Amino acid sequence: MDESTLADYKRKGFAQRGGFGHKPVLLVVDFIHGFTDPSTPLGGDFSKEIEATNELLASFRRHGLPVVFTTISYEPDFRDAGLWIKKIPTLSILVKGSHMAEVDHRCKPLPNEYVVRKSYASAFFGTRLDVYLNSLGVDTVVMAGCTTSGCIRASAIDSLQYAFYTIVVREAVGDRAQGPHEANLFDIDAKYGDVISLGEALDYLESVTAGGGMGTKAFDDFQHWWNQPNGSRHN
Repeated sequence: MDESTLADYKRKGFAQRGGFGHKPVLLVVDFIHGFTDPSTPLGGDFSKEIEATNELLASFRRHGLPVVFTTISYEPDFRDAGLWIKKIPTLSILVKGSHMAEVDHRCKPLPNEYVVRKSYASAFFGTRLDVYLNSLGVDTVVMAGCTTSGCIRASAIDSLQYAFYTIVVREAVGDRAQGPHEANLFDIDAKYGDVISLGEALDYLESVTAGGGMGTKAFDDFQHWWNQPNGSRHN
């Protein structure tokens, strides 16, 4: 989107900073073989996005913070696919238990990390993910995964609606085409969450104490830095 569109949005009160909470989770959305293998009908090349996600995974794991992965999969008769499979018939490659529905081995979950099986775009719809996150005391959802225009966008909207601070890491999300990717990052940042750089996300995580919470002074310092005009932060 051009600068004039952004300026117009800001004049109208959009694109304010939502900020961060004190206990984040990393939500890795649908980096499954059916989406990350470019040779599949649903696939794209998300190699760089997976590399960025691995940096986030390393930081979350080092700080002892929770990580959640999602996968889309269906029963062999697709009785749980609803009308979505009529809109996108190639979702039929995502059969429960198949290689296509498994998380990509390049960013696979550890044995103790929660994997949410879902049937639709949002990580929250029909999954009770909100209940799990609330049980952990999570207040901030940091997102990586694909696709920006589909499951990332839907999950970001629901994350906001469930009252979580919602953060989308630009380098760690991707789409099959650049146009939908950029348009949806713009719209998410304008209405539903904060789209931030990988560097900003890692700076935020470095303020998290080893005990799983955010040190008060460190968090206050980070929040003050984040609320400065964009020119005083790296992009």
